[in-house]
Amino acid sequence: MKFETTPAFDGDVRRLAPEHLAEFRKVIRAKFVPACEAYAADPAAPWPTSLRVKSVRAAAGVLEMTWSFSSPDGRATFELVTVGGELRVRWRRVGDHSVFKGP
Repeated sequence: MKFETTPAFDGDVRRLAPEHLAEFRKVIRAKFVPACEAYAADPAAPWPTSLRVKSVRAAAGVLEMTWSFSSPDGRATFELVTVGGELRVRWRRVGDHSVFKGP
């Protein structure tokens, strides 16, 4: 699975505490990437319930996931895009619940 990032995401990553960024990366490797690969093979495949992936109400095509429920309150927004016939994840925002102000 390939990833792209937005400038907003890049700025959010720079502001994350090192331990929060490490936790985000751990969840991406352990849960998110396998779920994306399953989705690429079968779009009907469910997302892991622990990630709470759902659509962002105010932003068509943007999805949200929760990567931590406690210190920090870890959220991220992303889109699934196709580039050259290949499914990719475009990360839009990462941080706490405030990422939903501009998903």
